[in-house]
Amino acid sequence: MTKKRIQIDTSINAPVTHVWDAYNTPEDIKMWNHASDDWECPSSENDLRVGGKFKNKMAAKDGSFSFDFEGTYTEVTPNKSISYVLGDERQADITFQEEAGKTNMKIVFDADDTHDAEMQRSGWQSILDNFRKHVESK
Repeated sequence: MTKKRIQIDTSINAPVTHVWDAYNTPEDIKMWNHASDDWECPSSENDLRVGGKFKNKMAAKDGSFSFDFEGTYTEVTPNKSISYVLGDERQADITFQEEAGKTNMKIVFDADDTHDAEMQRSGWQSILDNFRKHVESK
């Protein structure tokens, strides 16, 4: 059975090197990696290389729920693209393209079988929107 792929994207008013660093630096990740203001990312580990792993703790600020979002990198091309596989074998592919001083990002990921596809798209897009705001405010 083929997994449904979902695409999200954004355009960030910053050069690709700045965007790349903010997307991959644990201190930055903790600042933007949440879908809404009642969630946070209290910890982040990132070994950005093929075969390297990442793990980001996603937690409700009220302490009611948390989970680790983690995976293994399968492709890393600096300032261009990242691919990874999550623990449940879903894949995500991210591209970074600089154009006229802005960086266009596109993320395509396998939907999970548990949640509505639109809910997944909306959640991932909210996180990407937080990332854009974080980068543009730096």
